[in-house]
Amino acid sequence: MPNAWVGATSVLLVDDHDLIRKGLRHAFESDRQFSVVGEATTAADAIRQTGVHQPDVIIMDLRLPDGSGLQATRAIRQVFDSTGIVVLTMYAGDDQLFGSLEAGASAFVPKTSPADEVLAAARHAASSPSAFTAADLAEAMKRRLTPGGPQLSPREGQVLRLLADGMSIAGIAKHLFVSESTAKTHISKLYEKLSAANRAQALMTALRLGLLEAPDVPKF
Repeated sequence: MPNAWVGATSVLLVDDHDLIRKGLRHAFESDRQFSVVGEATTAADAIRQTGVHQPDVIIMDLRLPDGSGLQATRAIRQVFDSTGIVVLTMYAGDDQLFGSLEAGASAFVPKTSPADEVLAAARHAASSPSAFTAADLAEAMKRRLTPGGPQLSPREGQVLRLLADGMSIAGIAKHLFVSESTAKTHISKLYEKLSAANRAQALMTALRLGLLEAPDVPKF
């Protein structure tokens, strides 16, 4: 049973993964400030349920079966300018962060964040829906304003240094407290930005671009 009180902040959860929605529902219903009023698994249903429930806050996944969460965010923002929208995603790169900002989101939070950070973002979104916040916003702005070369997120930079230390995927996952699947996603994005097909190419490119110092690169 929801542990809500009269006047609680109403929340709509949008994610196509059942386990994630259940985890989010548990986190929000454990806090008496919030009341979960609905769950949606598609962008279309998110828009429909927003019209039905008119929630104070929407927790929006980026990748949905029928389209982008950013498209849904834009559509909702055009009609409901006082609704807080928190983008919660596994793909927390600069492009997604700035895309969320431009779409009219109120906050941007990686799915690897603790539940407390998600709740804090929801509180911000409820009180200041038009003011965007993200933990990495200042650094992302610096990266965007820095010309030349691939712009790595802090997590990608961390993964790069762990790769340079010779750490395996399993070791990187354990070090970052994420699943091996998530670690592989970070590595894949890093390789993509560096136009590399493997670890050796990625490290050599990073060295050439000044993203790593020579002592950090293992010999192959």
